[in-house]
Amino acid sequence: MTGERDLDVLLKHMKPELRPGIFVFCTIPTDRPVSAALNPLLTFREQEGTTLVIPREVAEAAGLTHAFESRLITLTVHSALNAVGFLAAITARLAAAGISVNAVSAFHHDHLFVPDDKADEAMALLQSMSEPN
Repeated sequence: MTGERDLDVLLKHMKPELRPGIFVFCTIPTDRPVSAALNPLLTFREQEGTTLVIPREVAEAAGLTHAFESRLITLTVHSALNAVGFLAAITARLAAAGISVNAVSAFHHDHLFVPDDKADEAMALLQSMSEPN
């Protein structure tokens, strides 16, 4: 199944869902294997280290230093990986409201990590963007 590319359709049908839990960003040296116990939601290798996005309690139990306590919002519309402007429209709206966001595009959906204390506000903004005018 191919993802949606039309910006108007994407915005209308994004149906944001707030996932349970608080997620944090951690980094480990690139030569260190990722422990299976961490079971990261996201792993990304950079030159400086491997970034892990994991639940806060997992990071704390493993003794990992972490940053950006965030909530995860999944935009449930199946967006195409080459869709143009979808995340730009969303992140611009969140930025205008003073809400930082770390966006991740996966094969089926786009995912937004927003500050824990701004999650409800972010959800309200996203829901208002998908309402018919």
